Amino acid sequence: MNKPTRARVFTGTALAVAVSMALTACGGNGNDDAPSGGEVKEQKNSEATAVGNPIVASYDGGLYVLDGETLKLAKTIELPGFNRVNPAGDKDHVVVSTDSGFRVFDATRQEFTDAEFKGSKPGHVVRHGGRTVLFTDGTGEVNVFDPADLSDGKKPESRTYTSAKPHHGVAIELAGGELVTTLGTEEKRTGALVLDKDNKEIARAENCPGVHGEAAAQGEVVGFGCEDGVLLYKDGQFTKVDAPGDYARTGNQAGSDVSPILLGDYKTDPDAELERPTRISLIDTRTAKMKLVDLGTSYSFRSLARGPHGEALVLGTNGILHVIDPETGKVEKKIDAVGDWTEPLDWQQPRPTVFVRDHTAYVSDPGKRQLHSIDLESGEKQTSVTLPTGTNELSGTVAGH
Repeated sequence: MNKPTRARVFTGTALAVAVSMALTACGGNGNDDAPSGGEVKEQKNSEATAVGNPIVASYDGGLYVLDGETLKLAKTIELPGFNRVNPAGDKDHVVVSTDSGFRVFDATRQEFTDAEFKGSKPGHVVRHGGRTVLFTDGTGEVNVFDPADLSDGKKPESRTYTSAKPHHGVAIELAGGELVTTLGTEEKRTGALVLDKDNKEIARAENCPGVHGEAAAQGEVVGFGCEDGVLLYKDGQFTKVDAPGDYARTGNQAGSDVSPILLGDYKTDPDAELERPTRISLIDTRTAKMKLVDLGTSYSFRSLARGPHGEALVLGTNGILHVIDPETGKVEKKIDAVGDWTEPLDWQQPRPTVFVRDHTAYVSDPGKRQLHSIDLESGEKQTSVTLPTGTNELSGTVAGH
């Protein structure tokens, strides 16, 4: 059994993941791997100054760093390959998935730090309760660290665990030190297990075929997507939320610490090259029931987010950002965000993406090379910018999770 190598055990009140985005999501019905990255080459811009509340967007060949208030382009970082970006869990850093592993990027200072978790096929990044968890698909290794330890620019001490078999997985650490992580192989994923703070197995469930994605709801209830529903871990036990039919994949979810209801996608065609669903799922973790809502428009795995009050947010291919009451499933507000768009067949290709921080939704429109900031309370666009090239993934710094 693997032993943890963490410097201290986290205690305190845990907050659930505020934003689950494309950040923790991959596209399509089958291909979930995320090869990426290359050697860093910084563009020779003028001397960089600190950026407040930075936004980081990837493009084919690098990263853009923007001021979160003005959307002014602060710096361009050249980085060949397909790179993924996620919040690191503090006010300064994001985690960039490259071909060599997870690299920590100081977005405030617009430079990579010395912190790197090497390994092939870096996958999901999960933030929860003051801890950040990295899952490396190519090795099955899990690393858990306190994002406050990134401040000195060095690789933080971490708790480590290595899965029995490498697979496209995900993990989350809870307030009591329990590590909930997926089970599977490169060919088949089946469920999840729970380890105590000493990495001793204390629970297991193998009734979640194709397990993918993770989100946490109010009360520290964790949901994992399956091909026939959703697997919940609550109060030390696993519970299965069954979906109608033999196949109903909810592979991408978004949770909020102020809502007991998870937002998920909902796909029903296992043979589709690319299914374009119009229904979303709302999973009530109190009752272990699933509600379906038809939006009348399709969306992608990068369309799901949560608002500051627990609102379910879905960016449709009609260009509308739908603001949904998760309790009733009613669309309470429709915000014109971008124009009509079509989801590409290749999940690594750019498409409009939503990233939420506090009361602001950032929405990209790669076809027009634009990025918009939208006030979720008023529904009004605050700022828009046109970038040198269209962006792919969209993220930023997020502290206090």
